[in-house]
Amino acid sequence: MTSRETTSFLPLAHADGWQDDLNRTVLETLKTIGFALIQWPWLLRSLSGGSDAAKAALLADLKLAPDALPNLGSWKADTGYLSLIVDHIKSMHPQSVVELGSGASSLVTAKALQLHGGGRLTSLDQHADFVRATLGWLHDHGVDAALHAVPLRPAPKNWHGVWYDTSPVPDRIDLLLIDGPPWTIHPFVRGAAETLFKRMPVGGTVLLDDAARPGERVIAARWRRRWPNFRFELVNRGTKGTLIGTRVW
Repeated sequence: MTSRETTSFLPLAHADGWQDDLNRTVLETLKTIGFALIQWPWLLRSLSGGSDAAKAALLADLKLAPDALPNLGSWKADTGYLSLIVDHIKSMHPQSVVELGSGASSLVTAKALQLHGGGRLTSLDQHADFVRATLGWLHDHGVDAALHAVPLRPAPKNWHGVWYDTSPVPDRIDLLLIDGPPWTIHPFVRGAAETLFKRMPVGGTVLLDDAARPGERVIAARWRRRWPNFRFELVNRGTKGTLIGTRVW
């Protein structure tokens, strides 16, 4: 099984060991349904993963084969988000990169690190089969990363749904890439990534994918209130928007 085969149009079913329906309150379920009704225009736009020309330019920049990436878009990263990752690695040379949600971004990030500074990627995902396939996919393209299949735990205080077991994450994070868990768990599910912000030095950067969606806009507003030592900016380079946060003090 290859990563391309497991990277389908729809997100993968939740990993074994976590019963979504048993952990949701009625209110949380209704909130998720409500956000689905509100954000359908963003979801429709996200079906486009970027132009063929943008994808070809990205692959050429990374010295990867023209068919190295799967079809982008839908729940997968688009060329806008992926190019922002590459641009940041080129300019800042982060040594410790942490990714939440594996996939196309894993290959792009690991390859960019290989070409620009030799940093290390640590990636978390809840699907063991997908992690194994993605790791093999990276090896096929001559790059390596620390990919971990981790369980989902109850979300930390003040957030909803579930969150990754972050025990494999290093103490220092220069670049934090957030593209999981999926919003279908809860519209604010990615907000718990703030539990890792204290591990980031001054100049450390957060990239939150899908940041134009209503749920992620709520997350961004909360982060701005809670983390005055970060500067946050919404960048609309791709089809889904990226929130870029930089620690300034």
